Amino acid sequence: MRLSTIDKLCCPFDKADLELTSITEDTEKRILEGWLHCKECKRIYPIVKGLPIMNPDEYREVELEKPLLEKWSKHLEGKTVSNFRLIEAGKDI
Repeated sequence: MRLSTIDKLCCPFDKADLELTSITEDTEKRILEGWLHCKECKRIYPIVKGLPIMNPDEYREVELEKPLLEKWSKHLEGKTVSNFRLIEAGKDI
């Protein structure tokens, strides 16, 4: 996913801007792996093989995303994910 694409995306739930966390980029600075998260509703959207996964909650499966989140745990900086939302350490939604 190109960085310029992020400017065109918004949270599908509340239309707020998304913040990028990049984990893997290619030589042309395209995002291959990482996530987008909404500062308003705290939803997290994984980027896998350059594609942002922005399905509604009812079409997402926790068990399919769990391995990614475990792999990215050091990049979460103490935050956790619950109900597809990024939670600060020690806080509940």
